[in-house]
Amino acid sequence: MKDGIHPKYNKITAVCACGAEFELGSVLPEMKVEICSACHPYFTGKQKLIDTAGRIDKFKKRYAKHFEKSGDKK
Repeated sequence: MKDGIHPKYNKITAVCACGAEFELGSVLPEMKVEICSACHPYFTGKQKLIDTAGRIDKFKKRYAKHFEKSGDKK
């Protein structure tokens, strides 16, 4: 291997939005994640609705005319 071309490998603490912290190795100085194994529904078995940037409201607004025509109100 050539010397001086590889980034430095550090031990860092990754922090999740739920507050969980994990120690891992990375070339990044720090890492923040939105969801981890401690809060992900697949691993916890609990369904949690995460509405990022109002996607549900955008969907309802976009298809409001369709639901009026079909008579379905969801």
